[in-house]
Amino acid sequence: MNIPFLDHWRKRHEPEPAEAPLAAAFDRDPEGVAELLSECELLRSRVGEAGVVLDDTPGSLQELDQLPPRWRNDPEELPWFGNDAGLYLGTVIVRNVPGARWQVWPGGGPVVRLASGREIQVVEAGLDWAMTGAPQLSQVYAEASEY
Repeated sequence: MNIPFLDHWRKRHEPEPAEAPLAAAFDRDPEGVAELLSECELLRSRVGEAGVVLDDTPGSLQELDQLPPRWRNDPEELPWFGNDAGLYLGTVIVRNVPGARWQVWPGGGPVVRLASGREIQVVEAGLDWAMTGAPQLSQVYAEASEY
């Protein structure tokens, strides 16, 4: 049933789009969100099965780069694994590169902002690495540490 006045009423009374939940949480508690982003539970679980310990150091990124890409055998898990790889990359950068910090865009996407102002889209890098092997996570870290 078409009721024109109801359509007009809905347009006037619809709530304004809210800030993404992650961005809002980041504004309130950046350290808590950074801790949440560093969990990377799927990644830690899968690589732990291969004997790799993720200790939030650049060396662990090199170990990840050397693993056989068995995660590519599961197309449903692949994007989640790549997302975790990107968040782990970001965690290593934030914890080891002076002045690096997490930044959450208003749309909710986490990036790492370096002291120079350059932003690294770590989730994209992690997804690319998980799907194709390039760029290597250790390479992204090395480039970030130069700034």
